Amino acid sequence: MVEKYTPKYPLVWQKENFFIKIFCSIPNIATGILLTADDKKFIIDPGDGILRDLNQEIDSKEILDITEMFISHGHHDHVGGVWSLLTYLSVMKKTSPLNIYYPKGCIEIESIYKAFMQVYGRELSYEITLNEIDNEKSFRKDRVTVTPFEVDHKEAAEEDKEAVAVPSLGYKFEFNGKSICYGGDTAYCENLVKMAADSDLAIIEAGAESDEPSELHMTMSQAIEIGKTAKEYFLVHVPE
Repeated sequence: MVEKYTPKYPLVWQKENFFIKIFCSIPNIATGILLTADDKKFIIDPGDGILRDLNQEIDSKEILDITEMFISHGHHDHVGGVWSLLTYLSVMKKTSPLNIYYPKGCIEIESIYKAFMQVYGRELSYEITLNEIDNEKSFRKDRVTVTPFEVDHKEAAEEDKEAVAVPSLGYKFEFNGKSICYGGDTAYCENLVKMAADSDLAIIEAGAESDEPSELHMTMSQAIEIGKTAKEYFLVHVPE
């Protein structure tokens, strides 16, 4: 049995001008991540509290300049802060566009966007573009190469029914010869094994409630096994 481990947030990793800060990643509560490459900033999985965390970390101009947001999947602990963040950007008169990347079939993001536009669309100061990802092709944002990859996440079903698959992605970010692999929420899967290997940093969830293999999340042992294939790793989404 692996010893109980509780991450001490925030988790911070930096190699020269490539920087990531995980404000938190707590199952059923919230996740929030800020990635920085030179002066380019990405928001990853903006759960509840992301607006507070960003304002404590960077100034309002830097927040308004953010143009990229990456969603791993639509569960509330990963997207619960989207509405407040979009509203803040409007109130503060953001003018640059905002791109939101999300897995194909993630109805939560599409529903939040539709409802937000119904309420604020007429007064919106900036353009929001939804980018549905249905493949694993790499693309570049400025000098950052982003590679989305499918992971295997499910949610519990009612008794005597099968667990339900959730559209879910991990992302690998590469900049100046360094790489960060973020697996999002997932059970053990070969895509994550492949993408985490030899990364400079792997961010691996260990959300299973016990040491028994699960369709929903990875056990601590599985997460450590994958994490050790990277140069460094963080374990996140560990039950409290």
